[in-house]
Amino acid sequence: MVPSVLLLLALSQTPASPPPPAAPPSPATQEAVRDASRRGAAVMHQLAVELAAEARASLMQEHGRSADEHFARGVEALKARDAAAAIDELSQCVALRPTSVECRWELGWAYSLANRWTEALAEWTEVGKLKPDQPDLQDVLAQARAQVALQERLSRPPDTTPRPPPPADARLRLRAVGDVMLGTTVPEGYLPPEGPASVISGVKGLLEDADLTFVNLEGPLCDGGKTNKCRSDRNCYAFRSPTEYGQTLREAGVDVASTANNHAGDFGEECRRQTEATLDALGIAWSGPPGTVATVDRNGLRIGLVAFHSSPTGNHLNNLPTATALVQSVAAAHDLVIISFHGGAEGGKALHVPHGKEKFMGEDRGDLRTFTRAMVDAGAHLVLGHGPHVARAMEFYKGRLIAYSMGNFATYGRFNLQGPQGLGMVLEVELDREGRFLSGKILPTRQVGEGLAVPDPKGAVLKLVRKLTAEDFPDSGVRIEEDGTVSPREKARASVP
Repeated sequence: MVPSVLLLLALSQTPASPPPPAAPPSPATQEAVRDASRRGAAVMHQLAVELAAEARASLMQEHGRSADEHFARGVEALKARDAAAAIDELSQCVALRPTSVECRWELGWAYSLANRWTEALAEWTEVGKLKPDQPDLQDVLAQARAQVALQERLSRPPDTTPRPPPPADARLRLRAVGDVMLGTTVPEGYLPPEGPASVISGVKGLLEDADLTFVNLEGPLCDGGKTNKCRSDRNCYAFRSPTEYGQTLREAGVDVASTANNHAGDFGEECRRQTEATLDALGIAWSGPPGTVATVDRNGLRIGLVAFHSSPTGNHLNNLPTATALVQSVAAAHDLVIISFHGGAEGGKALHVPHGKEKFMGEDRGDLRTFTRAMVDAGAHLVLGHGPHVARAMEFYKGRLIAYSMGNFATYGRFNLQGPQGLGMVLEVELDREGRFLSGKILPTRQVGEGLAVPDPKGAVLKLVRKLTAEDFPDSGVRIEEDGTVSPREKARASVP
């Protein structure tokens, strides 16, 4: 055992002789090695490509889920009218899915809810690039462009060019009515068989007898256009009167009209423009879309009428800062300022003027007490309301008359005219050169049959407005005499500037 161990120890300490040099590989072997290396590299590359594709797909799937979640939360925020949350969620949706029409479309609505019209216009413009035939695209683009133009106009210094003062004895006697729709081609069968003049022939004399006559034009004057509002003929409340019906208004003495209401856009931008062109050709001034003001000269007075609506498709009564700035700018350039507004809930249960916002069919129809008084503070001399399809109370605020709704006046065929919804009025108001209230009177009317306007010798609307005024405005409400004369109460009279 020991010699073997010693031998092994000796051998381990003896330097090993170098191995014989290896024979160089043959050319065939070298080519085989290179080929194997190439195949391995190809396999590794394919594996890397597949792994990257799987990673991208997983990431896209994760982004897709995330974008869908942001979209869903954004839409819910929009329904809750939470503009800030909607903008945050939908902006993330757009960041994850830049070519999504749905994300950009709803983000535009979120910006519009916040009155951020430049951003809304940018989003809807992108929608137009991605999907030119997006439903209602042209309507919302027109709305956004008008709102942006209004903001730009109000950002500029007002025109301070001095104007000559009106004559010392200048006065204006105005007559105003609420909703007017003389017949509609949609659905079929709702045009008056004896022509549009038959709808107002009984009250034509009341309209003609004034320096200035105002109506709310409830629906377009148009011979074309398309509507998306009608689910069926039985459930269709989209109005479109033939353009020739405008002549009836002109012959009845109408001088100025509001197109700021929820039916002006029933047949899209084409019919809005056709309505405006028709009114222009007839010499009827109009206000409605954002920034528009109807200017009329009478008796040496320059009168500016601004029509508002509870939607940004028109001068927007729910955007109080912009509304205030607009009226201030109009007051600086006119002797008298008249405000028309289409707001409030609708129907026989909407007789009262509540405190705070009114909701109807999920829509914000305005905080009308706040809005109307803000308009007086901004420079308005008279405020005329319509929209609820019933007459409402009247009050004086700082000596200025506010009529919260004048009711339906001449609405043929498609309106519920039962009870208070069939009662109307011609409201007469006289103002002096400073806009001070001189006199007022309610001339009572009602609608008979399918919606023919006639004088009401029983004066039912007088009793209604008197009662509503006492209930809604016990301190500031108007006094209404048996003959319809309207005047301030002593408390209100004491506040006249």
